[in-house]
Amino acid sequence: MNLRKRRVVVRTIARPFEKFIERITGGGILLMFVTFAALLWANSPLKDYYDFVWDYEFVLGLSPFELHKFLLHWINDGLMVIFFFVVGLEIKREFMAGELSSFRQAIFPLIAAIGGMVVPILFFTAFGLQGEASHGWGIPMATDIAFSLAILGILGSRVPLSLKIFLTALAIVDDLGAILIIALFYSHQIYWTYLIIAFGLLLLLIVANYFDIQTIHVYTGLGFIIWFLFLKSGIHPTIAGVLIAFTIPARPKVQINQFIPKIKWRLKQFSNLPKDDTNFVLSNKQLESIDHMEELVKQVQSPLQMIEHNLSGVVNYLILPLFALANAGVTILAPGSPFASMAEVFTSLSLIIAVSLVFGKALGISLFAWLAVKLKLSVKPKDVSWLSFVGIGLLGGIGFTMSLFIANLAFTSPELQDQAKVGIFFGSLVAGLAGFFVLKYALTRDQEKREKLGAE
Repeated sequence: MNLRKRRVVVRTIARPFEKFIERITGGGILLMFVTFAALLWANSPLKDYYDFVWDYEFVLGLSPFELHKFLLHWINDGLMVIFFFVVGLEIKREFMAGELSSFRQAIFPLIAAIGGMVVPILFFTAFGLQGEASHGWGIPMATDIAFSLAILGILGSRVPLSLKIFLTALAIVDDLGAILIIALFYSHQIYWTYLIIAFGLLLLLIVANYFDIQTIHVYTGLGFIIWFLFLKSGIHPTIAGVLIAFTIPARPKVQINQFIPKIKWRLKQFSNLPKDDTNFVLSNKQLESIDHMEELVKQVQSPLQMIEHNLSGVVNYLILPLFALANAGVTILAPGSPFASMAEVFTSLSLIIAVSLVFGKALGISLFAWLAVKLKLSVKPKDVSWLSFVGIGLLGGIGFTMSLFIANLAFTSPELQDQAKVGIFFGSLVAGLAGFFVLKYALTRDQEKREKLGAE
C-alpha cells in the first residue's frame, strides 16, 4: 500500500473515533464547570435551597404502582440508568468492532485496566479502616472517561491517536469492572421474585435480538419494566441499564452493499417523477419516495449505533452534569457544615481515597502495562514513551462520576459520604493536574526526540 492510500485508510479509521473523543471531551469540560458551581452553591448563603431542591419528593406512577423518591434518587436511580445503558452500548460496540474486538488489540489496555482497579483497592485496604468506612474500598478503582479525555484534549494534537485509544479502551474496561463491583458488592437485600421476572424479560430481549427483531419500542418498553423490577429487587437499577444494552441488536437490517444500489434506485425513481418548480408542496408520490429513502437510511444503521449516537449527547450534556450538580455539593467550612475545621475536612477516609486514586491508579496502570510488554503479552505503541503511560495512569486517577456513584452506595452515613466526596475531589484534582504536566513534559520530550532523529 502506498503512502497516500495508507493516509486515507488512517483518516477513515480515525475520524469517527476523533468525533467520539470530541463529544466526550466537551462533556468533560462542562462537568468541570458544573462541579465548581455545585460546590459554590453548597457553600453559599443559598445552601438551604440546594438541600431543598434535591430533597423534593417526586411521585411517578399510579396506585398501587407508585414510586415515591426524592429528586436526588430519581437522578441517581433513574437518569443514571440511561448513562449506564450508554456505557453498556459502548462496551458492546468496543468488544464487537472496536479496540477490544481482538485479543491483540484488547490485551494491552485490558491488563493496564486490571492493574488500575486492583492496585487502588489494595492501597485502600492496606490502611486498615474499620467499620462502615471500610466499605469504600471500591471508590478509588473507577476512572472518569469524560474528565480524563477532557484533560487529554487540552494537550491538543501533540497527543498520539494510539494514546487516546489506549485511555478510552482502558476507561471502558474500567467501567465494566466498576459495574461488576456494584452488582456483586454494593447491592442491598435481594428480592428474588422480582429479579427472576426481570431476567425472564431479559431472556425475551435476547431472543428478540437473536431473531433480528429491530423494533426499538420492544426494547424500550420491556427495558422500562426490567428497570422497575431491578429497582424493587434490591440490585441497583443501573445494572439493568447495562444488561438491556447488551441485548440491543448490533446488526443493521440493510447492509452497506445493499444500501447503495437501493438508495440510487429510489433517487432515480424520485427524479423521474413529474416536477413543478412553482409548486412548493410535494406530491403524494414524491413524499412516498422520500419516506422510503428515510427508512433505508434508518435501516443501514444498527440499532446499537443509532441509539448510542442519539443518547450520547443527552448523557454528556444533560444527565452527567445534572448528576454532578446534585452530588458534588459538599458543604465545607460554611454555616451548618458538618466540618468544623480543616482537620475534619481531610479525615483519614478522604485522604486514603485521595492517595489511592492518585498513587494507586498511576502505579497500577503503568506497572501492569509495563509487565504486559515485558512478559510479551502485548506490544507498546512505538510513538509513546513509558513516561506518557505514567501520565495516563495519573489521569486514570480522576474518579469523579463513577467514584461519587460508588460512594453513595458504599455509605449510608451522610458524614462518610461527604468525607468520601472530599477525597474524590482532592484526589481527582491532584491526579488531573499531575497527569497533565507529566504528559505535557513526556510528549514534548518525545516530539523533540523525533525531530532530532529526523534531522539526523
